[in-house]
Amino acid sequence: MLIRDARDSDLPAITAIYAHWVTHGRASFELDPPDLAEMTRRRATVQAGGYPYLVAEHAGQVLGYAYASLYRARPAYRFTVENSVYVRPGEARQGAGRALLDELVTRCTASGFRLMIAVIGDSANTASIRLHGAAGFQHAGLLPGTGWKHGQWVDTVLMTRELGAGRGTPPG
Repeated sequence: MLIRDARDSDLPAITAIYAHWVTHGRASFELDPPDLAEMTRRRATVQAGGYPYLVAEHAGQVLGYAYASLYRARPAYRFTVENSVYVRPGEARQGAGRALLDELVTRCTASGFRLMIAVIGDSANTASIRLHGAAGFQHAGLLPGTGWKHGQWVDTVLMTRELGAGRGTPPG
């Protein structure tokens, strides 16, 4: 498996992966899957901000994708990133999610970020919660009933992982 920067040619596969989870899952609180043009715009925004946008590839196929992005717009949050990881249906527990998340952590640490936040849709999303826990994230909170999707209220789980020196020292 190869973890690499996402390319323009990956965007149809990325769009299809995300569309599946928007349509069939509760990890994303979007109700309608964005089209290729919108996913292209979103990737460009992430990359323009200097954040990594990665894919896991095996045998020429995109198995999943991940990116880091701005957590909040106010300047005091500038050392904090939020992560997103999505794996193609049928590829769960094959290592793509973990490899993507590990590389995201590595790159964000090298860029000087101090905290990564996982905002996980659905407290029943045990796959994502386990993935983040295995990668060193700690449970930071539960926001009950923050979204309404597929006919039910859905919680948001917050998990965090310190990067580099974390909060142990002032940023450089």
